[in-house]
Amino acid sequence: MNILAIDSSNKPLSIALIAENKIQATKTITTNKKHAEQLLPIIDDLMNVANLKPNELNRIVVAKGPGSYTGIRIGVTAAKVLANTLNIDLVAVSSLETLVLNVQSDDTLVVPMFDVRNDNVFTGLYEKKNKKIINLIKDQHINIDDWLEQLKLKQAKIIFIGTDIINFKSKILDYIGDNANFVNGIDNLPQASNLAFYGSDKEVVKNINELTPDYLRLTKAEVDWKKTHPKEVNKKYVEKA
Repeated sequence: MNILAIDSSNKPLSIALIAENKIQATKTITTNKKHAEQLLPIIDDLMNVANLKPNELNRIVVAKGPGSYTGIRIGVTAAKVLANTLNIDLVAVSSLETLVLNVQSDDTLVVPMFDVRNDNVFTGLYEKKNKKIINLIKDQHINIDDWLEQLKLKQAKIIFIGTDIINFKSKILDYIGDNANFVNGIDNLPQASNLAFYGSDKEVVKNINELTPDYLRLTKAEVDWKKTHPKEVNKKYVEKA
């Protein structure tokens, strides 16, 4: 199976091609967030390196968020267009879960984390067990102190992963102490090759057009709209009730 994997959900941009269960070409960029300009040219370059044509692809695997609004939208949109145009399978995986794939240890708890500013994070609690990944606490947008209070109750060894972990390392140690372990170096970056292998046997999106990014919070436009349309917001909640 020939698979193209895309993760543009945060500052790093990672793309990979695998064929017959082997990595053919991969590229990860961390220097900027011009994903809209770079994504398609990189895909084209990797296809040439791997000597593959678009009609030889069998599946697209994409990180669907959470993360940067723009980044997620670019990656998911590109994946949907390619899958629709080529009439091939599309698989969507949590961007946080994509980081968990980098952890080699088994039978361990893993916390991937993205800094969302103002002491808030995108995060979730995962367990790697018998070489499988289990989501114990769903991906969410939460205050870092509230999150660490929850994790402290686990009283278990936890591996923290992600390039933004450094922003909270001292606070993590204050709450979790010696039970906190940290991933080093490149393993804190999303690796699209891992995403490609992981998505090779995952359930495909049934209706590609209905796939939407997992933002996990309102966009700035939605927040601004709610501020300027309080009556419409209240009406919407009354109707739901």
